[in-house]
Amino acid sequence: MPDLSAFPIARRWPAKHPDRLQLYSFPTPNGVKASIMLEEIGLPYEAHTVAIGKNESWTPEFLSLNPNGKIPAIVDPNGPDGKPFGLFESGAILLYLAEKTGKLLPADPARRMETIQWVFFQMGGIGPIFGQVGFFNKFAGREYEDKRPLQRYVDEAKRLLGVVETRLDGREWIMGDDYTIADVSMLGWIRNLIGFYEARELVEFDKLKRVPVWLERGLARPAVQRGLDIPPRA
Repeated sequence: MPDLSAFPIARRWPAKHPDRLQLYSFPTPNGVKASIMLEEIGLPYEAHTVAIGKNESWTPEFLSLNPNGKIPAIVDPNGPDGKPFGLFESGAILLYLAEKTGKLLPADPARRMETIQWVFFQMGGIGPIFGQVGFFNKFAGREYEDKRPLQRYVDEAKRLLGVVETRLDGREWIMGDDYTIADVSMLGWIRNLIGFYEARELVEFDKLKRVPVWLERGLARPAVQRGLDIPPRA
């Protein structure tokens, strides 16, 4: 049986199944990247709810695994060379799981790198910008009298959606016929933007033709449906 005692996070969130990959997360757009991926690839795992509303991601135990204090994070008891391995950053987790299982990442070197570039596009653009739209439209930022910050991020969100709209021209998924980690990385964020962040009209989502169809197709996947609610909100 794998020994996870070297990871302080396992003391705060004990593993009932230490032989399975351990997921420490919360169902945010970044968190569900990992849970959707795990559901898609069928790798046995155990999910632990890190209550970010209670600042549990800033506890010493969580910070011992991710010093940046953000979910998700994982501990794989069967990591490289068969040794337990901890990892944070949702994009890195997607790549790690794809390479570990050989799933949702093309084997062809050129298509592999093309897929990874779209994951980076999500990490560097969609995530940060959509998050700012949420802040200024729904959360504390909505009280600001100056609406220029909101408009700045709304405009950029619309531009980014336009990039995805163009990419999907003639394609079912970001990489064409192949559903990949590029799609997994974006589904939760675009869903959140028009749903939880209440920005559907702001970003003129319904003027798009391809992105809404892609989103509906992705959200209909059983693994995605399951992953959106993992781990359960405490």
